[in-house]
Amino acid sequence: MSTGVWSAQFLCCLWIFCNLGRFLRLKWQQSSIWGDGEPSPLHTTTIVEKCTLKLVDEYKHMLCQATEPLSTFLEYITYGHMIDNVVLIVTGTLHERDVHELLEKCHPLGMFDSIATLAVAQNMRELYRLVLVDTPLAPYFSECITSEDLDDMNIEIMRNTLYKAYLEDFYRFCQKLGGATAEIMSDLLAFEADRRAVNITINSIGTELTRDDRKKLYSKFGLLYPYGHEELAVCEDIDQVRSAMEKYPPYQSIFAKLSYGESQMLDKAFYEEEVKRLCFAFEQQFHYAVFFAYMRLKEQEIRNLMWISECVAQNQKSRVHDSVVFIF
Repeated sequence: MSTGVWSAQFLCCLWIFCNLGRFLRLKWQQSSIWGDGEPSPLHTTTIVEKCTLKLVDEYKHMLCQATEPLSTFLEYITYGHMIDNVVLIVTGTLHERDVHELLEKCHPLGMFDSIATLAVAQNMRELYRLVLVDTPLAPYFSECITSEDLDDMNIEIMRNTLYKAYLEDFYRFCQKLGGATAEIMSDLLAFEADRRAVNITINSIGTELTRDDRKKLYSKFGLLYPYGHEELAVCEDIDQVRSAMEKYPPYQSIFAKLSYGESQMLDKAFYEEEVKRLCFAFEQQFHYAVFFAYMRLKEQEIRNLMWISECVAQNQKSRVHDSVVFIF
């Protein structure tokens, strides 16, 4: 390097490339999450499963110790996983996948008693009436209830409609809490709403989704609301999305990392920005946002481990740096 000084991250990556397999095996054997240890070879799915279960145990411990309104705040954190699990089961059933196999792939934080019966629903109305009416997701289904049959397009619209209602509800709840919690969570949830608006726009380009339908899926808060939503709704390619987003200074740095016409690295760029904002949550005291930030950062760690483990398993150690998002 021209300066003669190597950064800590560069040295860390260099060490990882040389010692990754041995390091992972040693750390997993020493960790309490493995109990009596796992037989060789360690598979990526095993690593992710054990780390996720450890995170779930930590979450349950926090929830058991919490009183109102913190307990309700912690419950809100799981609703996103509930939505993902519902979509996973319904989509898998549509494609004739085994229900038990689908249940094994569901996130533990998003499980509820009647989740297995999701497979019997044929449309949104049945999905609500037979299964979801007694879950925390019930209030979010008011905009989803139709008699249309469930297909891939309708399921994806359902996912984004539920997420929109969930984020808006969580945002209102945090505003009622006030103080530093409201201030920090407003920023974190606004970023999540804006990221979802961008992803909805990019994923709907070239589909049957109309501009009006696209706008209905955007959350009604965030830096992009309302004028950015107007621009995103009419975008027809990634470069138009980029032009709309570069008008907002906080997002200029994200899109500056991408070449024109490129969207493959957008997820990593968003994750990196999210990690920065989550870390800022620990710089203030006496607020609930640290619990949200802690859970999100642990989930990012698990994504990092999954990517690193896959690179080792496929003998692609040179690609470790491609998708790892550094934390702290």
